[in-house]
Amino acid sequence: MSDRSVRLQAFKHALKERILILDGGMGTMIQSYKLEEQDYRGKRFADWPSDVKGNNDLLVLTRPDVIGGIEKAYLDAGADILETNTFNATRISMADYGMEELAYELNVEGARLARKVADAKTLENPDKPRFVAGVLGPTSRTCSLSPDVNNPGYRNVTFDELVENYTEATKGLIEGGADLILIETIFDTLNAKAAIFAVQGVFVAPVPRRVVEQGQHPRFRAPQRRPAQRIR
Repeated sequence: MSDRSVRLQAFKHALKERILILDGGMGTMIQSYKLEEQDYRGKRFADWPSDVKGNNDLLVLTRPDVIGGIEKAYLDAGADILETNTFNATRISMADYGMEELAYELNVEGARLARKVADAKTLENPDKPRFVAGVLGPTSRTCSLSPDVNNPGYRNVTFDELVENYTEATKGLIEGGADLILIETIFDTLNAKAAIFAVQGVFVAPVPRRVVEQGQHPRFRAPQRRPAQRIR
């Protein structure tokens, strides 16, 4: 199914019919391949000035056979939805390897690879279409806490920077063929708000940033607690 609107209709129909199964962990599966530095580098990054082993997102460019094989294995096991291998594919996280400029490409190619695997599986059994969830990870920084215990007011990332990173990643995932966007592994609610704000900004008119940060908009407001009532 190459048309996104057709896929989304199939997705909504499938949700009404049954519980859809998400795939499993990617990192642990990658570890089973026992990849070395040269596997992560490939030909393109053979002369990269810093070590890149452990940059699992980079494998969508240098070892797509590994990532595609893992994704296919999950579909063969019965998964309905593939998560893209883009957990750290933001400029903030890629900065650890000096690869900030690859962020958009990693999201596009990560989604394209998952899309290719999912579509191939759908062709095997058109009555059970498979879908792709574009993954937005938490980044390697937190907007709510200081990384310096001696300076609690310090932040090494801003809300606006997170929004820019998540917006770029979201657009790349969409271009690559993702059916839905998955914001996952939340350890900082302000990071999560930035991700939600960015995704909604791509799809709909964005909510003013200050409203989001202060939790004044209904989308982000905590539910009101009702006063306790005595049971007679």
